[in-house]
Amino acid sequence: MTDTVVGSATKEVVIGFDRPFVIIGERINPTGRKQLAAQMVAGDFATVVGDALAQVEAGAHMLDVNAGIPLADEPAILAKAIELVQSVTDVPLAIDSSIVEALEAGLAVYQGKPLVNSVTGEEAQLERVLPLVARHGAAVVAISNDETGISEDPDERFEVARKIVERAADHGIARADVVVDPLLMPIGAMATAGQQVFRLVRRLREELGVNTTCGASNVAFGLPSRHALSAAFLTMAAASGMTSAITNPLSEEVRRAVMAADVLLGHDPDCATWISRTREGGQGATPDGAAGRRRGGREGRRRAAADSGAAPEEGAGGPGGSRSGAKPGPQERAADTGAGGLPAGQSAVAPRSTGQP
Repeated sequence: MTDTVVGSATKEVVIGFDRPFVIIGERINPTGRKQLAAQMVAGDFATVVGDALAQVEAGAHMLDVNAGIPLADEPAILAKAIELVQSVTDVPLAIDSSIVEALEAGLAVYQGKPLVNSVTGEEAQLERVLPLVARHGAAVVAISNDETGISEDPDERFEVARKIVERAADHGIARADVVVDPLLMPIGAMATAGQQVFRLVRRLREELGVNTTCGASNVAFGLPSRHALSAAFLTMAAASGMTSAITNPLSEEVRRAVMAADVLLGHDPDCATWISRTREGGQGATPDGAAGRRRGGREGRRRAAADSGAAPEEGAGGPGGSRSGAKPGPQERAADTGAGGLPAGQSAVAPRSTGQP
């Protein structure tokens, strides 16, 4: 069995075949969130901190942190965001960037063992990112595309994943520290997208023995009721062997789908988590994490204002979007529309810039 262990300074999370499904919160990502991007450039991290607290309260086991803002100083902004998030929560983080210098800056300030999001099968990326991951003793997300782009043939994506795992081993990175993203495409654009990922996940587990993740929001891009479709996908992906996903923990449908999958797959002994979470507030956390956002937003604004010296903006910490499983790139994941018309559950079709958000 393969266990991928990541951690903060004080807490470990294990991604594994016989472990509960790991939810990686997607929302700390300025892609598609103009207000958040402007705040981060200005040194105001109130919304970042508020989103971190709200996602953890809603049940996220890890958080993806991204600072991909065009023409901004991404390394400095990402490092500051990581420091602030780690100051208010102890969950492990995924350091999300397609810029190697930003990954270096994030790793330099990170306390613990992070998940680096990500490396592709492109030679230039392999030669720059893998030594960095090895030097810092981190785990890494392997995106199954290379110089030829994203293949529509799942067998070719499997071979790219195999290549990354083998090259990681050449750098002393254990197979357990490589989490493969099989690249989930929008079901509205590719009718077989779900089937392809389920098949790939089974092969990755059985033949390569690696854990898997994806940007779950991608599956529903362009379709109504995105959370419902993402929730159904997550249940089926978990049944196929997927062990984690970058997704929106503030969605009650998503949370309940993941908890139900853990129960049915025997990963929630005595249904303890299901019982305790569903008893809280009647049906788990408040719908869409509303109370968590309110509490997290107020606390986040206070803490961020103190740390950054910036006046917190009214409403910071509310709904927003973040990449889910892919980073901004040639083609970008598109945003869903949440309360108040703000993007929620941002995702992109292309690799890295995946991030997942």
